[in-house]
Amino acid sequence: MSFTMNDTYRALPDPVTEPAFYSGVSVKRLLAWVVDTVIVGIVAAVVASIPLFLLWFVFPLVFLVVSLIYRIGSIRAFSATPGMRLFNIELRNREGAKLDGTDAALHTVAYMVASAFFIPQVVSVFLMLMTERGQGLHDMFTGVVAINSPGRY
Repeated sequence: MSFTMNDTYRALPDPVTEPAFYSGVSVKRLLAWVVDTVIVGIVAAVVASIPLFLLWFVFPLVFLVVSLIYRIGSIRAFSATPGMRLFNIELRNREGAKLDGTDAALHTVAYMVASAFFIPQVVSVFLMLMTERGQGLHDMFTGVVAINSPGRY
């Protein structure tokens, strides 16, 4: 792995000299997001159905809680959600390490806040498509990068 010393993310693969780590990650993230959203939706529907459909009135809140638990738990354990793992991508911090529980929680909360508003969503998509590391707004804020899993690209 080569490094650019003046880079904030110097412990991560350089996108210029090692582009394979970043190739196709934006599309894979979109596909992983679809998979994860379907999984969370199914789990939230099951949870909302348990107390005789009383939770259907607060389904968006149930969906949010299930999504938080799903994302924080899977990112803490694997540095990726199941959808990300399906497409062989994972999240790394500025030092190139897999995310721990604190990083996973901060990244998830930043993602949820950015997802709650239209403008940050549009900015994130634009940044993912235009920046050399394909980072969204929430990734830049938390210092996280999505890469192809080493040895699997």
